[in-house]
Amino acid sequence: MEKPNPAQVIPPQTSLRLKVGGGRFGGIDPAALAKAEAALKGLSAQFAQWLNDEITKLEAAQAAIKAQGYTPETAEGLYMRAHDLKGLGATYEYPLITRIAASLCKMTDKPDVRMKAPVYLIDAHVEAIKAAVRDEIKDDEHPVGRALAEELEGKVAAHLATI
Repeated sequence: MEKPNPAQVIPPQTSLRLKVGGGRFGGIDPAALAKAEAALKGLSAQFAQWLNDEITKLEAAQAAIKAQGYTPETAEGLYMRAHDLKGLGATYEYPLITRIAASLCKMTDKPDVRMKAPVYLIDAHVEAIKAAVRDEIKDDEHPVGRALAEELEGKVAAHLATI
């Protein structure tokens, strides 16, 4: 005699996809996306000024280190400026700045490691960011930009390996 199977199969509902707008764009209205891209493109004329404003803030953080020494406060200020540039570089059409700022952030990200960062290497990152803007080296497809980013990343990796 066969025992009845106590298991019951319940098919999953697929209404979640409908609730989050499961269309081709995952719920993002293509017209709204196009409108946002057009607005961003319209703002692109201001990117150079905004980027220069961020560079000025980075230079001020670097000047604070030179004037007051490399303290937890000045290091935090520099880290915040680098972190901002890491996020904004590509937006401002300078993915190389994002890469260099990411290298600087990697070296100064954790407060306990931050204070061990060599100031000369911090300065090299700041000067590289300034040079990229000055010489309009926007990405690492430029041979100088690539070499600069790779060299800085290598120096950061070597420094972090000693900690």
